[in-house]
Amino acid sequence: MAKAYYAILFLCSMVIAMPIVHGIDESPQAVAKWFENLPKMKEKLTKFHFYFHDQVSGKNPTSVTVVKANATSQLPNFFGLVEVIDNVLTVGPEANSTTVGRAQGMYVADGLLIGAAEMSFSFVFTSGRYNGSTLSLLGRNEVLKTYREMPIVGGSGVFRLARGIATARTYSFNLTTGDAIVEYNVVVLHY
Repeated sequence: MAKAYYAILFLCSMVIAMPIVHGIDESPQAVAKWFENLPKMKEKLTKFHFYFHDQVSGKNPTSVTVVKANATSQLPNFFGLVEVIDNVLTVGPEANSTTVGRAQGMYVADGLLIGAAEMSFSFVFTSGRYNGSTLSLLGRNEVLKTYREMPIVGGSGVFRLARGIATARTYSFNLTTGDAIVEYNVVVLHY
């Protein structure tokens, strides 16, 4: 009985929330119509600047280890570590700065000789004109470099068929806790 109640509650919340999120009809018919109109659309350039708060410590971490090879602790650069993230994105580097979204996905420490991670996550916008839209990032992050460039390979909502570049720079890193704040500059082309 409880399972049925929660299933109905979930479905009702989805039906109510979908049109409100970003005002874009995501039905198959609307998406097909959007693609039919694509040749008439003009491409736009949008730039973002925000801070990514990667918190691995404390009572409410936003980054958690889901897989770690037996040898990971003996290997350099955390090789073999898989983290799932739901990190806050803010306007400024301060923890109490205005939230603009979340970075949700995962990263895999895949650099045996160099500290690097394969990043796969979405910037999920939760406020402002892009509320409910996403940008998908997929690429290599060589964490000790000052600037790391990763591709934006798509998006949803306002950012359907987006493509671009995200540049990351470590703003702060706490050696004791492992918590980090990373500054992102993102440039995307979309319709």
